[in-house]
Amino acid sequence: NSISELVKAKPENIEEKTQQLVQRTRQLEKELESLKSKLASSAGSDLAASATEIGSIKVLAANLEGADVKSLRDTVDQLKNKLGSAAIILATVEGEKITLIAGVTKDVTDKIRAGDLVSHVAAQVGGKGGGRPDMAQGGGSEPQKLTAALDSVTEWVASKLEN
Repeated sequence: NSISELVKAKPENIEEKTQQLVQRTRQLEKELESLKSKLASSAGSDLAASATEIGSIKVLAANLEGADVKSLRDTVDQLKNKLGSAAIILATVEGEKITLIAGVTKDVTDKIRAGDLVSHVAAQVGGKGGGRPDMAQGGGSEPQKLTAALDSVTEWVASKLEN
């Protein structure tokens, strides 16, 4: 009886009503996922303009609020295509958990590796990371240090290009 009140259905219709609610929840989750992806994508387009150029490489380090791992990864891929030669690291914070995704275009992986880039930032925010030369993931648990860590990326990339 309490369940039928909760789902606003007669006791004989509880199963059907519950199925409808589950379907509706799944539909809303898909819509939310799609909107997050679109939001991250449009933020990514805006971010492209804020990339710093070091030599022939564009460098971008940014925090995307409200993004999830998939949308961060998609946005890094879009930015790599948009910027040409680039080293990118994007972050998002949820509670005390930081997620980092780094991407480096293949033409510069001989000097800068995404795994090294994500490790550089993650180490500063109480975490670690790693991955392939062109794409890597990491995380941390000290969001208060994220801005400084992201600000250090340009200098870090410059030092790698000098070698």
